[in-house]
Amino acid sequence: MQIGKIKYAQVSGMVFTLCLLLSSFSFAHAQEIDLLLKGGHVIDPKNQIDSKMDVAISNGKILQVAPNISAQKAKNVVNVTGLYITPGLIDMHVHAFQGNEPDAYIANGFTSLPPDGFTFRAGVTTVVDAGSSGWRNFRQFKKQTIDRSQTRILALLNIVGTGMASRFEEQDTNDMNPVQTALMIKRLFPEIIVGIKAAHYWGDFTQVDRAVEAGNLVNVPVMVDFGEHNPPLSIEELFMKHLRPGDMFTHTFSYGPANRETIVDETGKVKSFVFEAQKRGIIFDVGHGGGAFSWRQAVPALQQGFIPNVISTDLHADSMNGGMKDLCNVMSKFLNMGMSLHDVVSCVTLNPANAIKRSEFGNLSEGSEADVTVLNLRKGDFGFLDIRKTKLKGEQKLEAELTIRAGKIMWDLNGISAPAWETELPKK
Repeated sequence: MQIGKIKYAQVSGMVFTLCLLLSSFSFAHAQEIDLLLKGGHVIDPKNQIDSKMDVAISNGKILQVAPNISAQKAKNVVNVTGLYITPGLIDMHVHAFQGNEPDAYIANGFTSLPPDGFTFRAGVTTVVDAGSSGWRNFRQFKKQTIDRSQTRILALLNIVGTGMASRFEEQDTNDMNPVQTALMIKRLFPEIIVGIKAAHYWGDFTQVDRAVEAGNLVNVPVMVDFGEHNPPLSIEELFMKHLRPGDMFTHTFSYGPANRETIVDETGKVKSFVFEAQKRGIIFDVGHGGGAFSWRQAVPALQQGFIPNVISTDLHADSMNGGMKDLCNVMSKFLNMGMSLHDVVSCVTLNPANAIKRSEFGNLSEGSEADVTVLNLRKGDFGFLDIRKTKLKGEQKLEAELTIRAGKIMWDLNGISAPAWETELPKK
């Protein structure tokens, strides 16, 4: 009898626990939905979703991603039939340390841009500032830009203490301090600073090596803008001897100036060590910019099976009105060079999130912050410019229809989330 009582108590406890779990599950999925995106095609590479599904958002979080979610509990239902739903786009290479220092270049200068004016309209919810500031002026950047922006801003810290104040300050090897750079990241801003940047150096490998030294001290990746050396330095040596797996090479499809070695040779062939470097773990970032993307590099590279790991803009005042325009435009270029939409979306969501070691971003997992982009893939007759003002014709163009940051609609191109104005008229 005693044994029977014990078994009965155990079974009763199990039933009670099961009922509690089911009750919690039912409550979670029965609670009110703040925003329901209905009828769209979800592309979420991290969760291996590429099909028609609905997305429910509650309290700034992703509540559910599933087919045919009931609209009965939804406060706002947005019909996105015929559109694509993706995680909020990540632009891994921008310059956002905007300021009015008269002699400044990118650090607190006019060349950088205030991000909110350029992100949401392109479907971007997260940016990574690529080395505009160093350890000496990062706190100013944080105070006047990062803390005041609705766009999520992460940063690569320049190995030069003054950041990109000008090309001249960027040559100062005495200001390339791995210890101070590492301390700024580890002790003060580990959540915001996701890596280190080396850029615009005219000398040898010293700047890169100092950046990698700092990266080793705090276990973060390094991004290298490598192309102002005279005579040109070997990118094969850079990839194989100086950078580590997980480090990033930006401006992948740049052609010129004469002191920058290219990944595609003058016969149009991708250099074999480039494939080897990518297999080794070097991250190839587009970093389009105002002077770092040419069709004569990108087209043959993709035709030969070399595709970038990350698609980014290098957004700044000198790139936004040229061939770059915005992230959707750059994504469209790769669609028209033959990449699939799924792969293009991976290059602006999952891949950059992994590159900066922030796996919580770039996905639509239940419970994650609701950063969501709704894209319209338009069909037509389009033209796309590179930085040399030559054109590639294409039949596909992506456009940001809706951008949601932490559950809040930040951009609605055609008012698809809003009621018709006539509904506000008084009833007769």
